[in-house]
Amino acid sequence: MTPGTEAFFGEVRVAFAGAAKRLGLDGPGVGEPDRHLAVASYTGSGVTYTVVLGLWQGDIEIHACRETASTVCKVGVEGLARAAGVAHGSGGVSFGARSLRQLRRSLRGQIRYVELVHPLVSGAPDPALALMRAAGAREWHRPA
Repeated sequence: MTPGTEAFFGEVRVAFAGAAKRLGLDGPGVGEPDRHLAVASYTGSGVTYTVVLGLWQGDIEIHACRETASTVCKVGVEGLARAAGVAHGSGGVSFGARSLRQLRRSLRGQIRYVELVHPLVSGAPDPALALMRAAGAREWHRPA
């Protein structure tokens, strides 16, 4: 059974505490309540990291989001780390969250990727967006 939203927010707060302090991220921000998803976010240096727990699927993923005046890009941190060449090993990270143990393990691995990619996506927007696009980011253009 997937941990509930209360457990999720507590685990995210604990898991992200060190990285948030080191990277200068503010959070956790809490998304709108939903019966399918629980969402927490950390923001700093022009990047928002959104932690999404699928309550029914029992999976978790952290996305990096970068906004400019004309576009919004969003990509999973594992794909971003691979595109940047900072992800090592063939197994990648875990996405399982069907138990507190799985949730904690998945958070640790994905937060490690956040720490590795943050210097690359928090800098100048053009190289950051180019890297995100190379990682297969979804992109939305704002109306002119």
